[in-house]
Amino acid sequence: MIIEDIQELGAALPKGQPIMGLDLGEKTIGVAISDRLLSVASPHETVQRKKFGLDAARLLEIATSREVGAIILGLPRNMDGSEGPRCQSTRAFARNLERLTPLPIGFWDERLSTVAAERALLEADATRKRRKEVIDNIAAAYILQGVLDRLRHMRAAL
Repeated sequence: MIIEDIQELGAALPKGQPIMGLDLGEKTIGVAISDRLLSVASPHETVQRKKFGLDAARLLEIATSREVGAIILGLPRNMDGSEGPRCQSTRAFARNLERLTPLPIGFWDERLSTVAAERALLEADATRKRRKEVIDNIAAAYILQGVLDRLRHMRAAL
């Protein structure tokens, strides 16, 4: 089930289950997983893209093994907020994934998440090779942390 509104997604999330965040790239998919308290997002792995069926199988394998309660996809909006071809591709991925899992699927604006991840890796003095290996799952963690922060803020406002 695709849920556009993050507040509705938070309400649909089973208690005590982590959220999986995804950063969809052309060649790789960065995967991050939250803790069960929904406070911290951690990079998990980078999946090398092959075919949708193989990619989805690996992602759902991770979701099952980590007892994930929802999936968040980074939505690569343009800087002016409009949606281009990459957003359409991400939405198509979500529709296809929705057919394979009952987990709620949501979106989070990922503008500049890769830039933030790159900056953090540069500050950590990571080599170019290491940055290339981990950039996508670090970006996924930035995306997921944004969702977790928003959910925490919404809960505090109640």
